[in-house]
Amino acid sequence: MMHPLFRLVRRSSTLLPYFPSTRFFVGAASGDPEFQPSKIKIFDRDLKRKQRDRAAWLMGSKDALVDAVAENLLDRLQDCKRSFSTALCLGGSLAAVRRTLHGHGGIQELFMMDMSYDMIRKCRDVKGSCDSTMKTFFLVGDEEFLPFKESSLDLIVSCLGLHWTNDLPGAMIQSRLALKPDGLFLAAILGGETLKELRIACTVAQMEREGGISPRNSPLAQVRDAGNLLTRAGFTLPGVDVDEYVVRYDSALELIEHLREMGETNALLQRNHILKRETALATAAVYQSMFAAEDGTVPATFQVFYMTGWREHPSQQTAKRRGSANVSFEDIKKHFGSDSTVDGPD
Repeated sequence: MMHPLFRLVRRSSTLLPYFPSTRFFVGAASGDPEFQPSKIKIFDRDLKRKQRDRAAWLMGSKDALVDAVAENLLDRLQDCKRSFSTALCLGGSLAAVRRTLHGHGGIQELFMMDMSYDMIRKCRDVKGSCDSTMKTFFLVGDEEFLPFKESSLDLIVSCLGLHWTNDLPGAMIQSRLALKPDGLFLAAILGGETLKELRIACTVAQMEREGGISPRNSPLAQVRDAGNLLTRAGFTLPGVDVDEYVVRYDSALELIEHLREMGETNALLQRNHILKRETALATAAVYQSMFAAEDGTVPATFQVFYMTGWREHPSQQTAKRRGSANVSFEDIKKHFGSDSTVDGPD
């Protein structure tokens, strides 16, 4: 039986597997005219699904970086006085969110959704996570095509997953539509300064060994883009915070292994499918020579944008109409004295 919050959708490409449990569901891409696939294809979504399948088998029980991002993201729920009875955790670091979610937001019914079957199974088997009284459902589906009815969710959380979508504004618009009025959208995505050391090392090594460069790192949003994304998607009271994490590794090769465990390796459609051994070794050598510390470890920067947005509701604060002010800056200046300086708009 289909859960009452789901809408009937169609998928025209890859069939997704079905879990035989009553708490497992299969989501599919929508065939509705309102949600047509993006014509611009940047990422290979089938490859990303396979990478996440591999990551589910490689990842350990805990990851300090991912856990820190999930904890910082969910801390924003502590600032909300209201509770969120129905929540969706959307792709990305599902296991970390599930480990951290206990006691946050007053959630009674939780949906965990990912495009990877193996990642969903891994998330289901996470031990010591979530409140035993919380009903948890597991769903295989694509972030680009949400299989939820409009105005059916109180909270949507996405931790380090949405930056791999081909149509990020479209995915965020679907998230807004799936939220109830005054519903909350929380997301953490990687920013443009992420892995800047690796980008430099790759560029130098490819220029030396191959005489040119090919795309090895995915394009990521800049700080100025994050707020625009929330506004474009129609969220009210948008907020964006930026944080940087510097993780130290014994070598560049250990960094690559960590990226595989996170499911964050290259999935560009226009990628070079062949990486020469000498280029890979040169990249590691350049990385070590340019960025190594005195103890021999190398740093890797992860820039994270934390985005907060609400679905519109009459009870929310709204900006006053332009020109409706009844006090001028000149009056304020006179009130505080001539020695005070109050700068008004030009």
